[in-house]
Amino acid sequence: MDKFGKNQLWNWFKPFLLAVVLTAFFRNFVFLPMTIEGNSMMPTFQPNDQIIVKTIYHINRFDLIVFKDASNRTLVKRVIGLPNETLRYENDQLYINDKLVQEPFLENDFVKNVGGSWTSDFTLEELTGKIVVPKDEYFVLGDNRRSSNDSRYFGSVPASAIIGETSMIYFPFQRLSIVQ
Repeated sequence: MDKFGKNQLWNWFKPFLLAVVLTAFFRNFVFLPMTIEGNSMMPTFQPNDQIIVKTIYHINRFDLIVFKDASNRTLVKRVIGLPNETLRYENDQLYINDKLVQEPFLENDFVKNVGGSWTSDFTLEELTGKIVVPKDEYFVLGDNRRSSNDSRYFGSVPASAIIGETSMIYFPFQRLSIVQ
């Protein structure tokens, strides 16, 4: 093979090599695939939904986060309380710093068909002994409030335990969607 042929081959190979390196980087460090286990996030996520987790994120109320709990299990929950906030549930209503906050993601047939109270009454202080969510921590709940192991049981989630944020189901294909 002459020098011209080697040059052409190298020019063709460089974009391929760059694509492989970028794919590996994004796949392992920026976007992580994950499979949902259990039903604590129904109807937002179903068991065996495959989701994309973004490892570069900024957390806001109602974001869906992925984190490791104290027993090293990977969980997905919804952020309800942010650092330095008080929170309580009263008559199935969320109050943050004594102001009523609507939870539009709970307005669905899954919740409506259950009947009765969806989220039992509690205050942050009753559950954790703390008046506000600690600095650099987040209070999280599963969307399926009646069947979720969440901050009501294990306390708030330290920012250092958060792996990332998710908002996309990519498989099964019939559920391909951006979720909120």
